[in-house]
Amino acid sequence: MSDTATAINLGTTGVHYVEGELTPEAAAEVERLGYTALWIAGTREVRLTSVERVLAATETLAVATGVVNVWHMNARAVADTYHSLETAYPGRFLLGIGAGHREFGADFRSPYQALVDYLDVLDERGVPKQRRALAALGPRMLKLAAERSAGAYPFLVTPAYTRWAREVVGPDAMLAVEHKVALGDPDSTRAAGRDAIKVNLGLANYRANLTRMGFGEEDLADFGSDTLVDALVAQGDVATAARQLRNQLEAGASHLVVHAVPTADRMRILTALAPELGVAAQ
Repeated sequence: MSDTATAINLGTTGVHYVEGELTPEAAAEVERLGYTALWIAGTREVRLTSVERVLAATETLAVATGVVNVWHMNARAVADTYHSLETAYPGRFLLGIGAGHREFGADFRSPYQALVDYLDVLDERGVPKQRRALAALGPRMLKLAAERSAGAYPFLVTPAYTRWAREVVGPDAMLAVEHKVALGDPDSTRAAGRDAIKVNLGLANYRANLTRMGFGEEDLADFGSDTLVDALVAQGDVATAARQLRNQLEAGASHLVVHAVPTADRMRILTALAPELGVAAQ
């Protein structure tokens, strides 16, 4: 494996999309608005066709998987796909990998070891350290991300968590942090935020991390307390929500992944937020 590859230039502000909701046209609009990276969740096949389509539809946008599930996608085949995408679109693809969730049928005897083994294969197949990232929440995974990849991609976290995670990974590692945002009045934004996080609250690793962040069982019950929703979802008018999102960067994130909810309003929200986040339309 070569460690001489330069890191992907993610820029400061990217966007979260689920694979099934993403079209090449939407990706092109994200780029036109000035966002510099697009993170694709829910990738299902080793050829990463959705990634290739986004790269083909855009000119400068960085594209990351958020994330490839190491239990379900063969490491050698994924490495081959990485090299194919790197050849066709040099310097624009970041391979994000993760161990997923036990509730979705993964073999969780040792998710840490599964990631180590996967990284070993990526090493053998020549996928550079700086061209991959790890989904990570706890300290052991964060340290692994810093040691064996460009850095970490934590999901469903607060700025206080980000400040702590930056200390764990050190000053130089990438720390790309997902944060949800809903625009409007408190009743509608809390409803949208609660709907967006409810599936996560049923997953053990997210619950454990939220507990580690200081939230109690009362916060995790009934799809999340107002306190929890307000901590995990930026809300309000455009200026207020953007200020809350920027808190993640001020806390130590090197890259902010904006996750607009509800998904039906995604492009409207991204368009409104872009100037407030300092994103320059192309």
